[in-house]
Amino acid sequence: MMSNFDDKLAQHISGISKEKQPERDLWRGIELGITSQQGDASQDDASSSTVTSKQWRAIAASVCLVTVLWFAAPFAFKADESRSDGYALIDAMSMQQQQQVNSLLASYESTTALTEDWQEQLKELDDAADVIKAALKDDPDNSALIKMLHHVYQQQIALIERVHAPKWQQI
Repeated sequence: MMSNFDDKLAQHISGISKEKQPERDLWRGIELGITSQQGDASQDDASSSTVTSKQWRAIAASVCLVTVLWFAAPFAFKADESRSDGYALIDAMSMQQQQQVNSLLASYESTTALTEDWQEQLKELDDAADVIKAALKDDPDNSALIKMLHHVYQQQIALIERVHAPKWQQI
């Protein structure tokens, strides 16, 4: 009797697939978990050298924009001689920021925001950027003001991404 049971058990075991397949694709969750951990690490440690793909794209776009401005600057300044050379960079930064904000808002259009007052916060950051840009009109080569403007722009992007983060990132 024991051998009959052993035979049936062995037959059943040999019929079972040796590879256990998950019920759903797990790689997407693993990948997002790794990405969010890298994002958290870079936010926690300002000296972290981990750069996400979004940041690489932003850096590459900035380099391209500065290169184009560098070569196109003589033509642009002939049309508007009243502006100083340094303020063209500020205009380009502002235009790039507006395009990036519009792109993010469009991509998160169907996602509900996690807070209600995020648009007020975004408006406050816009107002801060306007004040810095007004100061830059008087002193367009002031690197501290340019850094401040860049920081405000980064805060705007971070605010939009944080407010529209999917539920799985909120754990």
